[in-house]
Amino acid sequence: MLTEIIRKHALRNRKQYGATNPRSIVGKVIADFPDAKKDMKTTMGEAARICEEVNALSEEELEEELSKYTFEEKKKEERGLVIPNAEEGKVVTRFPPEPSGYPHIGHAKAAFLDYELAKRYGGRMLLRFDDTNPEKEKPEYVDAIKEGLEWLGISCDGEPTYTSDNMEKFYSYAENLIAAGKAYVCTCPSEKVKEGREHGRPCACRALIPEEQKSRWKKMLEGSYGGGEAVLRYMGDLASANTALRDPTLFRIILFAHYRQGEQFRVWPSYDFAGPIMDSTEGVTHALRTKEYELRKPLYFAILRDLGLREPELVEFARLSIKNTKVGKRHIIPLVKGGLVHGWDDPRLPTLRGLRRRGILPDAIRNFVLSFGLKKSESEPGWSRLLTENRKLLDPVAPHYFFVPNPVKVMVEGAPKRTAKMKVHPNKDEHREYPVSETFYLPRAEIEGMKEGEVFRLKDLYNVRIIENMDELKAGYAGEELREGKKLQWVSEPLACEIWKPGDLFLNGEYNPESMDVEKGYAEKAVLGLEPGAMVQFERYGFCRLDSKEPLRFIYSC
Repeated sequence: MLTEIIRKHALRNRKQYGATNPRSIVGKVIADFPDAKKDMKTTMGEAARICEEVNALSEEELEEELSKYTFEEKKKEERGLVIPNAEEGKVVTRFPPEPSGYPHIGHAKAAFLDYELAKRYGGRMLLRFDDTNPEKEKPEYVDAIKEGLEWLGISCDGEPTYTSDNMEKFYSYAENLIAAGKAYVCTCPSEKVKEGREHGRPCACRALIPEEQKSRWKKMLEGSYGGGEAVLRYMGDLASANTALRDPTLFRIILFAHYRQGEQFRVWPSYDFAGPIMDSTEGVTHALRTKEYELRKPLYFAILRDLGLREPELVEFARLSIKNTKVGKRHIIPLVKGGLVHGWDDPRLPTLRGLRRRGILPDAIRNFVLSFGLKKSESEPGWSRLLTENRKLLDPVAPHYFFVPNPVKVMVEGAPKRTAKMKVHPNKDEHREYPVSETFYLPRAEIEGMKEGEVFRLKDLYNVRIIENMDELKAGYAGEELREGKKLQWVSEPLACEIWKPGDLFLNGEYNPESMDVEKGYAEKAVLGLEPGAMVQFERYGFCRLDSKEPLRFIYSC
């Protein structure tokens, strides 16, 4: 039974990733056959044998064997991606980022949820830029969001829309609310407004007749008021326990040129006003947003009802938090502007550009963010959960090379001259070759403490015996026979290389100036044939992404 279960998962893993190995399938094997965990030595030995057999199959043989097995797929409910009142083929979601910064992993969670739900129900996903704050928004952020979605593999339906293209429509709806006695222009100082909202007391502006409200609104549009001198407020319920309903702001005066609309508008809608109108008029059936907006849900529907507009389903989910990381733009922007990180693509940042530079694959991000589903419960996973997803994807495909950190030079007495031949990947019939003699560079940390007479193996080469390890290291050739013991990565020709190792950017809520470690050493020369962006596995070290060839620099991924 164990053999059959191993073979089943090895075949599927080979089909999905081009090659398979025991580590990639052992979790699924144990899930199907828990007794396999009782004797892991036997399980892993059998898995290694079967994986080797499966990797040797031709494509035709692979397909023939796979056809003998069935795989139970997870249902929609099991993934936690279920939305109310969803009709097959009629679901329309939207991803509505504000272009006020570079997209981060929190945006990825929202975008993937919108995208996967639309696909799951045979519907559509729209991309809408909620760009009604000219003080913060820039075209470079629009481009960065589009680029980020493309990299993630998320394709939206139709051309993107821009909330700012609907200003005249918003003004018309605002005038409808004013005429219905549902909105009023307030010229009170902000401190007085805040105090009135806290204590549930109306201001004098609220009681003015509709004609005066219309006159004030016209003055707002024409420029009679300066920035911050007047706002249009919703006439809600000042006695409500929900403070979001206590006469919130619907429009404010912002005297900045807009990246798209220029200076033709000076009165801009708030998200509370523009969001529900855009969702309704664009045909969105299910509007997803983080649960921080949950208190504003009654306001969302109140505005639509007052305007006689269709009401979409609102679906809230928990925003993404990561331990020792601050995800929001308001936290990231000061780091970039203050020079505390190396730009928006710093590999310590949770921005999509930072994650990409760190070598995090789009599918790893997808698997990570979707694992939380539409839950409202808060959690704060560490980076390790995302990095585990990344390793699963990289392990079957990343080529193997050697990197020697903090190298020490070793002369191996009596070493035969030969050409070393090493597999580029354990499961692929591809090799890299080097002529070697007696000179090697080994990791200092691995050599320190070795005793005279101790034998270790130069990986994929031969055995070496320590002759002396005091002021200098002396070693000698010790034969070819495979044996138990240390196996060390090595380099025969020095190629200077550094690896950036990102750590936690925040500790106890404070910026961590020690969050980036730089490790220097030698890499094998084959890496010079790689192009920037290539992912590799440095054996006994980890997965890394080639960041630069001059100087030669990798970034540690996982």
